[in-house]
Amino acid sequence: MKNMSKKEYFVSKKVGMAINRYDMISEGDKVLVGVSGGKDSLTLLRVLVERKRWLPIDYEVKAIHVTTDYDEKPKVKKKVLKEYFESIGCGYVFKDIEIAEKNKRKREDCFWCSWNRRKAIFQTADELGFKKIALGHHKDDVAETIMMNLIYNGEISGINPVQRLFNGKIIIVRPLIFLEEKEILGYAGSAGIPTIKARCPRDKDSKRAAVKDVILRLSKDNPDIKTNIIKAPNKIKEEYISEITEEESAYI
Repeated sequence: MKNMSKKEYFVSKKVGMAINRYDMISEGDKVLVGVSGGKDSLTLLRVLVERKRWLPIDYEVKAIHVTTDYDEKPKVKKKVLKEYFESIGCGYVFKDIEIAEKNKRKREDCFWCSWNRRKAIFQTADELGFKKIALGHHKDDVAETIMMNLIYNGEISGINPVQRLFNGKIIIVRPLIFLEEKEILGYAGSAGIPTIKARCPRDKDSKRAAVKDVILRLSKDNPDIKTNIIKAPNKIKEEYISEITEEESAYI
């Protein structure tokens, strides 16, 4: 930790707080880190690798990058990632999947793409014997997801720091959960992380982008907006909420 900048130290400390608070990583764990090529996932990977060098526990970290037939210039992206993985001494695996041909319903939404990428990560984790999968979701992602589900789906749900799937066969952990996006940006710049910009054609007009813009504008007047959104599901005042049945909801 001696060679860390203040920004790097601050981010590493917050990651450690999340790991300890939710018991995310333990002795002997094998952690597969989903790497998209963006600042969030590459920051997560670097912090986990760096922490491994001085923590008193031993665990294995490996990166996985999933490429689909929707991606642009996948060879260039793989080359940059390969060089970075090797520079920090981290094992890695690339997975290529084809989803365009299977997309009979012509779905080109974020959920469809994300679901297929996630499925490939789960399958690879099982094949390699990795029980834990680390994803780069941060505080902004949690606040945005809660808002999206409330506005577009009419439900209150978000992103859990730790999520057990398939009866505990796979465990998803999110060590960046206490960090804001701006903090990760500062870390990426300080650490010289070669982030690769997303080239998704829907990146700017997605529902998440719209909600992100709303939260950003509201945060200018109240810096606690994201924290308030995240805390809200745990502070429900039932006396001010009327219970509505499914039958009644049809008339609303």
